Parts: sequence; structure tokens; C-alpha cells
Amino acid sequence: MLPYFVDCAERAERLRRDGADIVLVTGCELSLFARGYLPGDTFNDRIPVLAGPGREAALKGIPDLVNAFLAEVVTAVRPVFGGPVSYASCPLDGVDWSLFDIVGLDAFRGLRNAATYRNDLRKEFAHGKPVAITEVGCCTFRGAGDYGGSGWYVAMEPDGVTPKADLVRDESEQVRYLDDLLPIFEEEGVDSLFWFSFAGYGTPHRSSGPDPDLASYGVVKILDEKSGVPASARTYPDLPWEPKEVFHTLAERYQAVGQQHTTEQHPQ
Repeated sequence: MLPYFVDCAERAERLRRDGADIVLVTGCELSLFARGYLPGDTFNDRIPVLAGPGREAALKGIPDLVNAFLAEVVTAVRPVFGGPVSYASCPLDGVDWSLFDIVGLDAFRGLRNAATYRNDLRKEFAHGKPVAITEVGCCTFRGAGDYGGSGWYVAMEPDGVTPKADLVRDESEQVRYLDDLLPIFEEEGVDSLFWFSFAGYGTPHRSSGPDPDLASYGVVKILDEKSGVPASARTYPDLPWEPKEVFHTLAERYQAVGQQHTTEQHPQ
């Protein structure tokens, strides 16, 4: 991956020199998505390890391995890219943030970490650097907020393709999840927030029968010829997606924050 990150840094630097305000994010949850940290050749092979009896043994030493590679990455991209550098981390990574300019957290909340969520977030400010929430969100079924980042896994049958039959579609679940967490991020001083994700392109919406979009974190539902939604009934007839409730909620919240900051910077 190292040459890939250098190539990304070169492209990011061209954008930066053209005037873009840009941050280079050097990867995402490497302990899960890259080979060599957890047992298993593929992501789907590695996920069951986290719930199995060998979990503790599998996690041992992962932060040392991740940080050793991230040190190589940062050393390689710094001479190429002149802007701030970050990384999108999961709790397994145990990142040494002295390497980076911005702390990047994939900060999903579920029942497992709800009691300690705010305190865990607060600890990340001890590094004295801006904290960005690089991923947060939940799926589109009732109760998905309880599972946070593992909602997609909970929603699917063992084949990894078919959504479970007992799930109830509930777009308001995503709105409730967002509204619960935004005050925490504001009060704790989070610098930037990114909802995961814009769309679940591999989980299109179905109006009847099993609906793969239930396992999607997207703020929009992907529509295709099997979705049963004619172009005339779409918000944007020329686009292959339809906004969910959280799409509009996120836009409203961000607009309010933008107006507040504008007022603060340019008081009447």
C-alpha cells in the first residue's frame, strides 16, 4: 500500500497548490481492512474473529504493527504533501497520534460502548490536536443504533447478501442516532464530522421483498430497475438515488452550524 499512499499524497498536493483546503487521510481501519493484522485473507474472514473465542489472542500486538506501518506511511508522504495529515482509526488500531496533525476517529456508538462513549471521546483531546469524527452513523432498520458500526453485519443472513426477514425499515432511526450524537460532538469540541456514508451502492433499495438497503448506512437509498420507484416519483429524476430522512436532517443541521459560524465571524 505504501506506493499507493505516496501517489495519493502527490495528487492531494496538486489540489492543495491549486488552492484547495485539503487534508490527506492515510488509510482507514487498517487492522480490519488490510491483510497482516487479524487472521484471515479477506475482510469477511476477519470479522468473525472479533466475536470468536480467539479474539484476545488475535488482538494482541495489533497497535504495534499498525503504528509501525503508519510511521512508514507518514515518513513517505510528508515530503510530498504540504498540508495536514490524518488517519481514520478504529479502536483496535491504538494509533500513536504524535505522527499526525489531526486525530481521526471512526466513532460509532452502540450498546457495547454507550456508557463510556463521551469519556472515550474526551480522552482523544489529550493529544492537543483537532479531533475529527471520520465515520459515524447507523443502518436503516429499527434498533440499528444499538449496533453502531456492526449494524450491517447484524442485518444480514449468513450469506452476507440477504437481509434478515424480521427487520423493520425505519429511516427515523438514523435521524435519532444523529440527533443523539451531535450535541455530544458540539459540547466536546469536535472539529469535523463525517456521516458514514453517502450511499450503500452494493445494497440497493427494494420496495417489496427483502430490502438490502436496511443494511446500508447511506443518507440516500440507491435505486435501480428492481427498486420499483419510477423516475417521475423521484426527488431527482435524473439521479439513481432518493434521499432518506437523515439526508435532510444532516443538511439542516450543517446549515444551522454554518449560519452560526458566519454570524460569529461577521457580527451585524
